[in-house]
Amino acid sequence: MNDISRFFWFCSGAHIATLEKHPTEHNKYLGIGATIFFTGLFAALSGGYAMYFVFKGGDWAWLFALFFGIIWGLAIFNMDRYIVSSINKNASTNKQILQATPRILLAIMIGMVISRPLELKIFDKEIKERLNVSYLNGQRSKIDTLNKAFDKKYTIELNKLKDAKAQRDSLAAGIKGDRQKLNFEIFGNKTNETSGVMGYGPYAKMKEADLKQRQQNLDTLSQAVRKLENFVDGRKQFDGLLSEKLYTKKQLDSLSNIAGFADRNWALGQLSFNVDGTRDTNTAIAVTFIGLLFIFFECLPVFVKLMSGRGPYDQSVENLEISQVHHSNKEREFEVEVADGIHETKVSTEIEKRKELIRKSAIRALNQEE
Repeated sequence: MNDISRFFWFCSGAHIATLEKHPTEHNKYLGIGATIFFTGLFAALSGGYAMYFVFKGGDWAWLFALFFGIIWGLAIFNMDRYIVSSINKNASTNKQILQATPRILLAIMIGMVISRPLELKIFDKEIKERLNVSYLNGQRSKIDTLNKAFDKKYTIELNKLKDAKAQRDSLAAGIKGDRQKLNFEIFGNKTNETSGVMGYGPYAKMKEADLKQRQQNLDTLSQAVRKLENFVDGRKQFDGLLSEKLYTKKQLDSLSNIAGFADRNWALGQLSFNVDGTRDTNTAIAVTFIGLLFIFFECLPVFVKLMSGRGPYDQSVENLEISQVHHSNKEREFEVEVADGIHETKVSTEIEKRKELIRKSAIRALNQEE
């Protein structure tokens, strides 16, 4: 059998020496092993992609991603291999299901963890668009909040500025209209408010003097408006309103490109909803089914092991385990008997030694009495 087959048998957790004796079981464990291997491979890609975003922007981001991806893939591979190999096909159906239930729950959790980073990559374009909308709305909300706080803080000054502007605009409009009437008076245009006599008469002189006085008032009022505007602009600069502007398309793209894993994960969850808050059924179904696909792929080795019948390999494994248990029991009995024999020998030897000591002691006592 070629090395690839043996490798996938190893991935399935099978006892290769026993499996080789049963050709009818080769393909089944080849498929189980391949499924476990590719699940570990997907886990490596998923973990590496997630870690790349954690260290994105660093010089060694790719190295951290490669290292973590390999470690994560091997961990998931080893866990899957244990989950599948620990299901005992020689047990009853109910016991097998009972054994598999916690393993299936664990496989579902692993599938969810594996699928998330890969979903982030699959929906990368849509996630960036949703992040752009989120960042833009956030900046707009921030500017609105600053403006409201500023208006509340400087209500008196803003009302003064508003009233001064209104007075200035009203005075400027009045001066413009009266200046037109003065021209009509000088050039002899007949209206309800002009004489129609051409020339620079007393009425025209009085009107011009009034316009000059009003123009001075307008200049004074305009100067006051400019002072108030300078004060308000200075306060806006101090409070940071002038430095806050809506992001450009280039800035939004830059922000979405450096977004962290948490932001991208949030945006992926938001893809199930439209911008206006309504449910986006098509995208929600797509995201859900991709996640379910990886979960099913993770649970597939367990399902295959449960659905497969009890074959000759399982019978051989059971016989091998029984013989090993029997051999272990006999070894234990042998060691126990040997230990008992040694103990008995030690006891009898020690008894003889003590008897001899007592005998010698008694003889010495008798000799001393004589």
